[in-house]
Amino acid sequence: MSGRVINNLIEIRQGDSFAMDFQIKNKCQPVDLTGAVMLMQVRNPETNALMFSLNGTPVDVKNGKMALLFTPSQTNIPVGDYITDIQVTTADGNVNTIFPADVNKIGTFRITEQVTTGA
Repeated sequence: MSGRVINNLIEIRQGDSFAMDFQIKNKCQPVDLTGAVMLMQVRNPETNALMFSLNGTPVDVKNGKMALLFTPSQTNIPVGDYITDIQVTTADGNVNTIFPADVNKIGTFRITEQVTTGA
């Protein structure tokens, strides 16, 4: 699992798997995510074309925990910077953008170059 999250940047090596774990809280208390949907979209910054989208995987929804699980087929896109955000829509229809946390920033999804290509 090679990747990292820094501020408004998600960085993953091309063709690698990566897991991002989340715990959503409100006033330091876990938010019950029963019935919630987490959605991430990665888009080309020049054309706005959708490169891929990814739904969150429930981990412990009663305690606000979900994950995004990236597969090699999703991260095997051209090396470069893309735009992204991650939204959670709760069962009552509220939409919250959880990444990037700074409302004045655009999230960056970066694919870095790999060296080893195959077995």
